[in-house]
Amino acid sequence: MERIHPAVVACRAESGRFPSWRRILAQPLRKASMNNQQSRHRIAIIVGSIREGSLNRKLAQAICGSVPRSLDCQMLTIHDLPLYDPDLDRDPPAPYTRFRQELAACDGVLFVTPEYNRGVPSALKNAIDVGSRPYGRSAWAKKPAAVITASPGAIGGFGCNHQLRQSCVFLDMPVMQQPEAYIGGISDEKFGPDGAITDESLANLIGTIGEAFAAWVQLIHAGRAALQPDPSGSGA
Repeated sequence: MERIHPAVVACRAESGRFPSWRRILAQPLRKASMNNQQSRHRIAIIVGSIREGSLNRKLAQAICGSVPRSLDCQMLTIHDLPLYDPDLDRDPPAPYTRFRQELAACDGVLFVTPEYNRGVPSALKNAIDVGSRPYGRSAWAKKPAAVITASPGAIGGFGCNHQLRQSCVFLDMPVMQQPEAYIGGISDEKFGPDGAITDESLANLIGTIGEAFAAWVQLIHAGRAALQPDPSGSGA
């Protein structure tokens, strides 16, 4: 069994499992890279905490600096979104419009969030609601996603992680299933003055998750491209 960060309660990174998705993904990714030279995908990173000095924000910033080059990450702002009110969609406030446009322009979403009261933080739930409306014009739909939850507590945001996954099912977002990431025992001491992760095992775990997510995003987009009708009309 691979050495797993001790603070992760349920990151299924057993050595017997990782080779399976690597084998599944390797060939499609090689084929896709020949067709589009491994095009970069824009990824929206959404942090569930709006607290200044948020540990999850530090983690998200570290992830931004460590993901494969195939991902172009940007962190979307959610703290200024007014509480979702359908009446506001008659004349949407500027933060609604900005958030929806930024989200729509991205090719995938990475959620990095704490857990509040065994559930999704209110600011993140509000962002989900704002992005999913007006009805029938959800900016979330079809975007591949991954969920990382982190907490000073021992169970690493397990409740929030799965509550968020449930919302993603309804939002029609294919969520990466493995490796799961419930990171417990997170603290300021895990980060250096420059924001880099100083805990080696945590850094390795984040690197593994980043590589898996890059492969997942590429797989979803390559699969959809392969299912598109043949423009020549040959049906071959």
